[in-house]
Amino acid sequence: MNKGGIILSDNVLWSGKVLEEVKANDKSTIKNLIARLTYFIFLLLSKLQDYFKLFNLAKESIILGIDPGTTVMGYGIIKIEGTKISLLDVGAVKMSALKTHELKLKQVFDSMIELIDKHHPDHLAIEAQFFGENVQSMLKLGRAQGVAIAAALSRDIPFTEYAPKKVKMSITGSGNASKEQVAKMLQTILNTKDLPVSTDATDGLATALCHHFQGGKQSTGKSYKGWDAFVKQNPDRKK
Repeated sequence: MNKGGIILSDNVLWSGKVLEEVKANDKSTIKNLIARLTYFIFLLLSKLQDYFKLFNLAKESIILGIDPGTTVMGYGIIKIEGTKISLLDVGAVKMSALKTHELKLKQVFDSMIELIDKHHPDHLAIEAQFFGENVQSMLKLGRAQGVAIAAALSRDIPFTEYAPKKVKMSITGSGNASKEQVAKMLQTILNTKDLPVSTDATDGLATALCHHFQGGKQSTGKSYKGWDAFVKQNPDRKK
């Protein structure tokens, strides 16, 4: 079982029978069951106590979520204080007016640095690149994602990638949820209706929340804590 898991049992005790036949006037099985349940409840309460301590004593953290792109880059920033989740910022950087791909990549980097210097996030959660039929579009998206990650690493901010389906599953419970369904659920989770209409922005916010719900555990791709870690884990990338 995972830490914090709970076992539910139905009809454990039925007609005086517990796992095996109970002999007449033999109370040992019942006593054994009570002893086992008492011990199990003790362990369960201990685990729950540790679980709530983990949340209540958790240090304050800020998560920057990014939905990368070269036309629009969505972002969402949340603050975690124990069990409390606060929305710090959410929006989208539009780059359709920029004429060249190079200018768009520069805008991605500059926008990332601006967000980082303003909010000082502890972690970057970024949506992983999906596979599509248009190779050129995938290459451009991959570059945008790489530039966003490089901006975080330049400030020694660790990052984690999450597959789009993983983000949707974490927020709505379904990996096939629509962007609109994700946005609606975000309103419920954060108890606010003041979210941008842009689904790029809400996708960035969803990625940040996904990282929080996953406890910082990476679900796909790789996670790095800085340039040194990146170089060590990718020796073939050095020239």
